[in-house]
Amino acid sequence: MQTPQNVRVLKDDRILELVWSEDETSRLPFCEIRRSCRCAACVDEFTGRQILDPESVDETIAAVDVSLTGNYAMKFRWSDTHDSGLFTWDHLRSIAKRIQEEK
Repeated sequence: MQTPQNVRVLKDDRILELVWSEDETSRLPFCEIRRSCRCAACVDEFTGRQILDPESVDETIAAVDVSLTGNYAMKFRWSDTHDSGLFTWDHLRSIAKRIQEEK
């Protein structure tokens, strides 16, 4: 697991910026992070099927509060009141790769 060298929460832009190395930076829209939540309220624990309908997450969702969890993850409290997901560095990096591949 690679830990980012720098983390910036750009609330006005609704972006999480993760600097992984001198030449690699990920800029993740809040809506994409929220849509990728893997908590038990968003993903069925037994089947792995996504319960959260990604279309139900508004593009303008805001991160009300953001905190580090240990040295391995971030926790968000979203403007839709959801706050039970943990986003490990590996998971955030996989979101970034998926976004890059979709471009």
